[in-house]
Amino acid sequence: MSTAAEVPDGARASVVTVSDRAFHGTYADRSGPLLADGLAGLGFAVAGPVVVPDERAQIVAALRAAIETGADLVVTTGGTGLAPRDVTPEATAEVIERAVPGLAEALRAAGQAKVPTAVLSRGLAGVAGRALVVNLPGSTGGVRDGLAVLGPVVGHAIDQLRGAGDHAKGVDPAAGP
Repeated sequence: MSTAAEVPDGARASVVTVSDRAFHGTYADRSGPLLADGLAGLGFAVAGPVVVPDERAQIVAALRAAIETGADLVVTTGGTGLAPRDVTPEATAEVIERAVPGLAEALRAAGQAKVPTAVLSRGLAGVAGRALVVNLPGSTGGVRDGLAVLGPVVGHAIDQLRGAGDHAKGVDPAAGP
């Protein structure tokens, strides 16, 4: 199996880093730039990373802003754990309209192979309008693992969201020509 699916022409991604410490300048954001570079390597035009604190309203606003600018894919890094201020999944749930649980499960499973505590990630994946929204952990390892999972499937997901091919509105592939 290929490690990366072809990303549709003109596909745009946005990266949102969720971290109090990076937002306040306590340390440099490492996972956001790594994620942006990885998505560019898959063929996306990438905006961000935008860095926001672990504040639900600000995370929601950043997600909605990315979607409103026409991003096909919005990926967060950070805020998916069990700490009291880890609220990225709750903010994401407020924005998405349909969950994509298999993708979130695959992301956790990929991380678990290297770091058993990856199963503690509460990250979500889902659809908001015509955008796929995905939560990744805030570690560089979690971002690398997440990119490895996204690479083979994200192009097909975007094609589906755009209504391409057999997924075009009103087309029933079983009906034949």
